[in-house]
Amino acid sequence: MTSPALDGIRTRSWRRTLLLIFALAGSIVVSLRFGAHPLSWADLLQVWSRSASASAVTDRATVISLLWEIRLPRVLAALAVGAGLSVAGASYQGLFRNSLVSPDILGASAGAALGAALGLLFSLSIAGIQGLAFSCGLGAVTLTYVLSRTVGGGHFTLRLVLTGMVVSSLFMAGVSVIKTLADPYSKLPAITFWLMGGLSSVTRADVALLAIPVIAGIAALLALRWPLNAMALGDEEARALGVPTGLVRLLVLVSATLVTSATVAVGGMIGWVGLMVPHVTRFWVGPNHRELLPVSALLGALFLLWADNLARWMFAVEFPLGVVTCACGVPVFLFMLRRSQRSWAA
Repeated sequence: MTSPALDGIRTRSWRRTLLLIFALAGSIVVSLRFGAHPLSWADLLQVWSRSASASAVTDRATVISLLWEIRLPRVLAALAVGAGLSVAGASYQGLFRNSLVSPDILGASAGAALGAALGLLFSLSIAGIQGLAFSCGLGAVTLTYVLSRTVGGGHFTLRLVLTGMVVSSLFMAGVSVIKTLADPYSKLPAITFWLMGGLSSVTRADVALLAIPVIAGIAALLALRWPLNAMALGDEEARALGVPTGLVRLLVLVSATLVTSATVAVGGMIGWVGLMVPHVTRFWVGPNHRELLPVSALLGALFLLWADNLARWMFAVEFPLGVVTCACGVPVFLFMLRRSQRSWAA
């Protein structure tokens, strides 16, 4: 028999989840309709209901191509990147017990940036650039983990964070070297725009490659919600509750790195999502990872989808997505920081 208080908490949780799902569904429809070439509601309805017969009509074929080849892959990529970075950020913050930790703290973003810059420098194909970025992102975190194990002194979590900062600086220095060596008229602009982040060139193949690691990583992190709650109490308390802290820490690092590397490989360096969205979610639902992680995924997907819409709609020239997320994230983060200071003072 459950208590009325617990039933009330579960009811509010379901209401929040349903609210986010409905908001996400409506946002997807709006994102598919509006853009550089707006579509009517009739166009959307006819495409979904008569896609087979409509393909013989020239204008209908254009609408179908616009939706299936351009807008739908971009929308799905925004959902996957936003959800993945948000869940990875919330998991890192819970693991390190530090709300200022973001998914790039261990060098995944810097490693992926170096891999993409190398791919662009050597004129690799899109698949080659993404594969190299993904591999270098995983390699950077692996290097961080190995170095933190071999360097003695201090708590392992602190060594891991400090080593991640060193590895990130090293890989970003490599990116700077590549930018110095790149052709300033062709390859340097490509590297610069990729580092700003964006989903304008995402294809259906990119979405398929992105979905596998992101879904696998998010599923693994959601399965670790209870161990993360226990580890938030400290390693000794978690071990007393029967949680294998070393194994859980390794699984969280691997899963979050898998997600982060995949998102950076496809969308470039998109900042603030993994730092800001978990903060907003924690203010809304509390620190319990059982609800924090799934709500972070939905809220992150919703936030990045609208950030990408703003990047497409604000001006005649499309803005880099990383610029938009930074412009949205900084004031929100400062507002929450101010609110936290008021609550501490009270």
